[in-house]
Amino acid sequence: MKPIEWLAPTYRQMLTALSQWLAKVEQQSADDQGAALLAARLAPDMFPLATQVRFACVQAYEGVCRLLETNFPPVVDMLLNEGREAGERPGTLAEAQTRIADTLAFLDEAVPDSAPDAPAEIAHALPMGMIFDLTGEQYARDWALPQFYFHLMTAYAILRKEGVELGKADYVAHMFAYLRPGTAPGG
Repeated sequence: MKPIEWLAPTYRQMLTALSQWLAKVEQQSADDQGAALLAARLAPDMFPLATQVRFACVQAYEGVCRLLETNFPPVVDMLLNEGREAGERPGTLAEAQTRIADTLAFLDEAVPDSAPDAPAEIAHALPMGMIFDLTGEQYARDWALPQFYFHLMTAYAILRKEGVELGKADYVAHMFAYLRPGTAPGG
């Protein structure tokens, strides 16, 4: 299986889960608590929830674009800038939901029905000057997916820490499509 064939659906299902977690925030909290939650952090030296949401979206854009060998759309710079400034301007839950919805729409439009082979080489440069030389498969497995899950899981942990009622079922909600009828507890 080609990396884009499993990476894009993974981004889709987990960004959908992130959107559902934020919807729970809207259901469980007062209107004025959304901004406070978006500004919440796990530790003082970590980015807030608002940044984690935006950076999870960035990882989806970057992963797909690198594997398709296309340029990043301008929204990537916008998300990075919003994420870096989220400590002072976390935005709103509606804006976070829009960023996720836009990323999901990008995934629908950008990923071709017939997946191309992964690039033979990806030179992945980081802002501080480090460069990793990877195959497309190594990039997807060892960089793109772990980076995406880092931001996703940090968002989940912040929400749990702040008292949002989330559990394992919220994290793996996509699995219920595979549930054998009659096997759910109490079902």
